[in-house]
Amino acid sequence: MNVMAVNNIINMELQGLFPKDRLEEMNEIINYYNYYEGEDIDWIKTTTDYVATEKKTNYIKKLIDEEARFMFSKPPYFNINVEDNEEVEKKLNKYIARTLKRNLFNNDIIKATKDFLIGKRIALKLVANKDTNRIEIAFIPSLEFVFVPKIDNVKELEQIIFYYQLEEGLSKEDQRFWKQKYYMNKGYCYVNEAIYDGTGKIVESIKDNENTKLPFIPCYVIMNDALTGDIKGKSDIKPLVENQKAYNQLTSEDIDTIIKGMNRIIYMLNVDDDSIMDDNGKPKISYKAGAVWNLEKDPAADNDKAELGTIGSDFGYDQRIENALDRVLSDMYNSLSIPKLNTEDLKALTSAKAIKAIYQQFTSCIEEKMTSWIPMLEWMVEAIIEMSKIYGIGNLPNIDIEDMEITVQNQYPLPSDEYEEMANDMQQVNTQVMSKKKYIEKWQNVAADVADEELKQIQLEKQLLEDSFSQFETNLDEDDDGE
Repeated sequence: MNVMAVNNIINMELQGLFPKDRLEEMNEIINYYNYYEGEDIDWIKTTTDYVATEKKTNYIKKLIDEEARFMFSKPPYFNINVEDNEEVEKKLNKYIARTLKRNLFNNDIIKATKDFLIGKRIALKLVANKDTNRIEIAFIPSLEFVFVPKIDNVKELEQIIFYYQLEEGLSKEDQRFWKQKYYMNKGYCYVNEAIYDGTGKIVESIKDNENTKLPFIPCYVIMNDALTGDIKGKSDIKPLVENQKAYNQLTSEDIDTIIKGMNRIIYMLNVDDDSIMDDNGKPKISYKAGAVWNLEKDPAADNDKAELGTIGSDFGYDQRIENALDRVLSDMYNSLSIPKLNTEDLKALTSAKAIKAIYQQFTSCIEEKMTSWIPMLEWMVEAIIEMSKIYGIGNLPNIDIEDMEITVQNQYPLPSDEYEEMANDMQQVNTQVMSKKKYIEKWQNVAADVADEELKQIQLEKQLLEDSFSQFETNLDEDDDGE
């Protein structure tokens, strides 16, 4: 992306609303993405007499991916509860589940989480597609949008601009950039969309301040580890970079040290040059295993014989390098509170409770991030329903948002003592603390309507058994009377 050109285009809309360091921050985020891909990790050149090894490892990507997988490899649980109206509740839950599935939500949310951890923030955008008559869900990385929050409440948007480079070109006139702006005006959201060249001139107008008829901007922005009033967030890449550089440096020098120790320096004294070099100045001697050298003594040497020997390395550093690498790696894991476990540690963990205890600190850190994600996902469900009603999508029942209770729960990929938990839940069902419907939804992993059908089947079978038993008793009584 041509960052400078994008910056110029945005400045035409938002002159004076953003600090001057916006361009520097965009370059900073681009560097974070490069670090994530294992690029731009420099080595300290310590020698010039040989080509040093530059071995790249990429624990940055591994740790960021591990965070994202822990958050959403098991998709969040969505549920809409409508009091005293199960029929409406079923329709809404079914519609949301279908909308999420059509948008490949479970796949996209993991990718979006990586962008969130790398690029400091993420935007969620909802679009009503008139061609398909569906609500589309899109996650936008921080390099492709800027936003203006309300002055008195940074949690709400006043306007937001999305942009993307469509075509590259040597000249600014040949470059093409897409820009879309949402903003509030007199209680409604308006959208302006156009294609620009690199100078900021409009090439094609797509939407000219069109009224979306929505009483809100269909976008939501969350920041990673942001403090009060922070509209930028923080990147989880930043604390990892220096340790990644140190790890690469140590592993590279470790390889060089091994090579130096394996390929020992050979020295020759009082040896005739003609016996080791040909007429073109290239060595005639072989370094293959089992090679025999027939060396001649230099006639001009004072000594009686030629000498041949090697210089080895007696530097023992194995334990030191392992300790140094382990310390650097532990620092990277600790900076994100991720437990660093090896195979032996896993063998010692025999219960789910022990694993949960080890992951407790990491889980707490993820829960902190989820305090931003869950409100956004709850807003997403509410906004999908509102937009669907306004645009006539999905044929939803006419119900006020205030009459709905939206629940979003995260599910962590940690093992559980399943049978013990099932027994505890069954005890709650027997004591009427948990409903049978909730038990079926949880342990059969089915939607509310499927749980209802299961309960109906259970009731039907129970009634059939009671009727059969009653008929059996009646037949017995008739037989007794006949006797």
